[in-house]
Amino acid sequence: MAHPWHSLEKQIRQRLLPPVNEPGAMPFFSLNYLLMLFLPLVMPRGNAQVNWWFTGIAVALFLPLYFRFYWERGARRLVVLALINMIGLALMPANLMAGVFLIYSWVLVAHMSWSAMASFIAATSAVSWLTYQLVGMPTTVWGFGIVFPGLMAAIGCKIWYNNARRNEALRLSQEELANMARVAERERIGRDLHDLLGHTLSVITLKSELASRLAERDPAAAATEMREVERISRKALMEVRRAVSGMRAPGMLAELANIKVALSAALVDFEYEAEPVVLDQDIEGVLGFVVREAATNVIRHANARRCRLLMKKAGDLVRLEIEDDGRGGVTESGNGLRGLRERLSAVGGTLELDSPLGGGTRLVVHVPIDGSGDESAGRRVALKLVSSR
Repeated sequence: MAHPWHSLEKQIRQRLLPPVNEPGAMPFFSLNYLLMLFLPLVMPRGNAQVNWWFTGIAVALFLPLYFRFYWERGARRLVVLALINMIGLALMPANLMAGVFLIYSWVLVAHMSWSAMASFIAATSAVSWLTYQLVGMPTTVWGFGIVFPGLMAAIGCKIWYNNARRNEALRLSQEELANMARVAERERIGRDLHDLLGHTLSVITLKSELASRLAERDPAAAATEMREVERISRKALMEVRRAVSGMRAPGMLAELANIKVALSAALVDFEYEAEPVVLDQDIEGVLGFVVREAATNVIRHANARRCRLLMKKAGDLVRLEIEDDGRGGVTESGNGLRGLRERLSAVGGTLELDSPLGGGTRLVVHVPIDGSGDESAGRRVALKLVSSR
């Protein structure tokens, strides 16, 4: 079944966080630490020392600043953090747990450079210490209640943020290298095709013109020339096929890995499992197209939270099942489904669709392992057992 709150979650994320912010629950999960403001409720005589009206006002002022920080850049972020600190310092006489606002500012400043982080923590530490002295709080409470947990949280977050940035940079560099390799391969194939077809088509043109002139005077010679044209054409076709063999679509395993990345970016939990099977390359290409189309539907229309894929042998067939827990209601009249059926029909495959409104979508595909055409014979790929778990 679909999760109605998933759409609400996306809307809240889009409204409160910038689109460049990494997907994840960390900005929202961190708000749990606001519960520390209510610890006096369980402390002996703590409730009597708290002004809950001021505490509520402080939280109401803090939340917009907290989310605003993710939208700002550079020095403006420091302004937002300074305002958060001022809220904490102003609330301290009314709630001794107001130091949590200072810890929030230290965790947020970890998004900035080490120098900015160190300067900000040093300055706010001094101001908070003076404030604790003015309200009569012991230095040990300041040290163990703010400085120690704040430093641990800030340094831990800084290391985590840096690792996340390095991993993202590594991923982008790997994608760029892969793109460069694909471009280089396409350029090589383009040069090969130009050299191959330029000469071959010129020969075919000349021989066709010669056969046309000989047709009335010497039919036998014209027939000989046309047979030569046929031979050259067949040879050129074989060479073209050999040249473009490197341009085939990525294999099924690569498709599954790419789709998992795409669905994860769309906040969809994707699990897949594929049994070992030897597939004809044309069959693998069609199955890859089916998987891409299904993933596109999940991302754009299904509003799903989970998606599952299972591929296994069923006699002489391969059974591919894709199921999501989205809104359902997919109809047979869509162009996408017609395109899938046409591609599957070309290789002797079938497609079954079950998509009740509000009950998710289930797509079942059966295709012959060996394909249905003579040209595909001998071009096989071995698909090993893989799983996302």
